Amino acid sequence: MQALADRDYFSDHSILRDPYAYFEAIRARGPIYRNPDSGIVFVTGFDEILSVLKNTEDFSSVIAPQGPAASLPFTPEGADIKAQIEAHRTEFLGGDLLVAYDDLPHSFSRSLLGRLFTPSRLKASEQFIAEISDALLKDAVGQGGCELVKDIATPFVTMVIADLLGVPAEDRQFFMEAIEAGPPPGSLNSDDLLEQNRPLVIMATYFIQYVQDRRDNPRDDILSELSNATFPDGSMPDAMEIVRLATFLFGAGQDTSAKLLGNAMRFIVEQPGLQQKLRDDPALIPALLEEVLRLEGSTKMTARLARKDTRIGDLPVPAGTKVMLALAAANRDPRRWTDPEAFLFDRPRIKEHLAFGRGAHVCAGAPLARAEVRVILEKFLAHTSNIDLDAEKHGPPGDRHLDYEASFIIRGLEKMHLKLTPSKTVPLTAAEGVKKAGLKSLFGRGTKTGKADEPAQSYSTGATKIGVLLGDPAARAILDRYFPGVSGDPRIGMAKGMTLRTVQKFAPELFTAEALDAVDAELAKATGAKG
Repeated sequence: MQALADRDYFSDHSILRDPYAYFEAIRARGPIYRNPDSGIVFVTGFDEILSVLKNTEDFSSVIAPQGPAASLPFTPEGADIKAQIEAHRTEFLGGDLLVAYDDLPHSFSRSLLGRLFTPSRLKASEQFIAEISDALLKDAVGQGGCELVKDIATPFVTMVIADLLGVPAEDRQFFMEAIEAGPPPGSLNSDDLLEQNRPLVIMATYFIQYVQDRRDNPRDDILSELSNATFPDGSMPDAMEIVRLATFLFGAGQDTSAKLLGNAMRFIVEQPGLQQKLRDDPALIPALLEEVLRLEGSTKMTARLARKDTRIGDLPVPAGTKVMLALAAANRDPRRWTDPEAFLFDRPRIKEHLAFGRGAHVCAGAPLARAEVRVILEKFLAHTSNIDLDAEKHGPPGDRHLDYEASFIIRGLEKMHLKLTPSKTVPLTAAEGVKKAGLKSLFGRGTKTGKADEPAQSYSTGATKIGVLLGDPAARAILDRYFPGVSGDPRIGMAKGMTLRTVQKFAPELFTAEALDAVDAELAKATGAKG
């Protein structure tokens, strides 16, 4: 039988869905191990990975997006291949993205991010994050549960980064659909490796228009600020540089944050007494997140290419060597962490984990990821008295089944179905009130008892999901009268699983309060006509 350490990490789906035993098998061969078949150097040691992440002189990030298993577009020659890398940079998958940049281009492009992730801007974003979290959670609790990844995590983080970047409300649905349609980074389920870049290409076509418009007609918004920003030397970036930066942040940032929420929720529902402890003291949530990031960070690995003859520890590494940095293994390195497999709240020096990387390429969006996941977890706990896995979907306690995506980069659940018990201290939403009263659910189509041109049940723009309204011919007709074309426009709303009042918070120009009030009056009148 083939030894676990000899199996191919990059093609073995069972390892990619649960990589930790494999990483330990590799670690048993040393913190730095060169695979004799592929020539790839696997690094699992905390100190050794840290040394590579900080050594930007000897190691290039050009293969970070495509990973170390893909072939190089050239044959390395000599002890220094910097010139070769740059000559072929556009032939690397994602070689023109921030995460793959080296040297001055990286530091210049990175300087533009300072305009996005300032403390004041992040603080302002928290209000938006709280409002969206509240709306999503009230809907989910009103239904008694949700599928966390698709119904909550993905739309939530997409809305947050869209708001931060200033993506116009009318285009956000297209962005969500592009992300949902594409495979996760490092996916092995895609027939074509280039398919992983398709969502970024789609989004780039929109950002090209945004950047050009804001350069011609600057406004008081973040897109104008980003589009007209200058490099540290005062030069103006090429418009496509801004486009690539924005699309990368939109595509990569939302995926890792969404996966972090799912990974954190698994601890909350499976660690006995943990969710009540967090309800009693929400100030513990940041500590929870740091330990989750260490044990189940969203990024399992990153990659580097040796661009000069160098060393990692005592191992000689010739120029052209591909290096896999197993971040998930470093965060469980027993030489660095006491009882590394255990979940501990007050672990010393916990923020030294490598979940967000380190050095020049440390994740710029880490403060945003921490803030958005902290806030939505606060809302989850506030709106519920209990959160549990759906036993019909995932099995009973003691025999749970959850599947992770088969990605060599991302660590995240494919699905997580939750049962949500409402909190007794948080006021009922309108939909919950209807359920309590024994009336028909506002979250389903219901049984039609009225005429064909009347709504099937009592609806409102504040409690009824957009999908429900559009699914009822009478309600849809009312919406089309006030918002012409809404029923056929895929851009309207962030998701059919939200209410129009929720959408109004980030699209007030599309759904005015006056129009929504008028729609509510029409819906109430039509419903009243039946009685």
